[in-house]
Amino acid sequence: MENKRNVPIIEWEDMDKRKFYLFGVLMTMAIRLSIYPFTLIRTRLQVQKGKSLYTGTFDAFAKIVRAEGLPGLYRGFLVNTFTLISGQCYVTTYELTRTYLSRRSDSNLLKSVVAGGSASLVAQTITVPIDVVSQHLMVQGQAMGRFQAAAPPSSPSPPAPRHHHRPTPADGPSPRRLFLGNTKDVVLGIARIDGPRGFYRGYAASLMTYIPNSALWWPFYHLYTEQLSYVTPSVCPHLLVQAVAGPLAAATSSTLTNPMDVIRARVQVEGRQSMVQTLRQLLLEEGPWGLSKGLSARVLSSTPSALCIVVGYETLKKLSLRPELVDSRHW
Repeated sequence: MENKRNVPIIEWEDMDKRKFYLFGVLMTMAIRLSIYPFTLIRTRLQVQKGKSLYTGTFDAFAKIVRAEGLPGLYRGFLVNTFTLISGQCYVTTYELTRTYLSRRSDSNLLKSVVAGGSASLVAQTITVPIDVVSQHLMVQGQAMGRFQAAAPPSSPSPPAPRHHHRPTPADGPSPRRLFLGNTKDVVLGIARIDGPRGFYRGYAASLMTYIPNSALWWPFYHLYTEQLSYVTPSVCPHLLVQAVAGPLAAATSSTLTNPMDVIRARVQVEGRQSMVQTLRQLLLEEGPWGLSKGLSARVLSSTPSALCIVVGYETLKKLSLRPELVDSRHW
């Protein structure tokens, strides 16, 4: 009988890199498209003062859809798609670091922690400027952030025929306006007020959020995979075990790092200079519970994302196996 405790790990040298990157871009795009609304909701919850606009995740979802329509859930999405680059850099750094460490240690825990942290460092260096712009777009029109969408100037226009409905202010912004946002205005505003350094506002906070998150996720993922393999029958597919372990690891790491994520979001959107100052202000205004803001949205975002990532990533690696290794592996 197969020993279920040895769930195979496909390493970097086992894969066809062309297949890996092609399938990887498609998978990452699909995942980002599915979880972006939760990312937007989480950002708004974290940045709002107290419960001035939304009382929680589901309240925010309902109000955004009612006021802005479904496109309102995708404010700043096109800008955020540039993080596809950082996603590919992340997995490449992770796999190469694991390969390097494999020559020096057999400890999977060590390889997971160091590779996960290193990959996040590289990815965040690319992602932070994109996040700074996209987060401003997410909160535009909500009395949050430093850059608000300007109302279009009113100008007289001839009356429209009765049978043709012309948009009015009551109809809200057009879907295209909501989807694209005022990207140029935000970029120019950040550059004018803060200079180039403004695009890396909150960089330290991002590193302190995502490096621990990534360094925790991979060890927890392998830990849960191993523990679940003990209690599942031998006929249970490895991929099913991994699909359960991924969301569990995401929920654990997201909960542990959420306080730093709240501080990161406020530093980037409100333009604060100090993480310590931001923390003090948050505790003064909302108490310790303020550090849990957006946690449910973050977990709701990270667990389905982790499920998709695990199933997609493990399937991606299997599809990317070098031809001579396909028949030698059992899953």
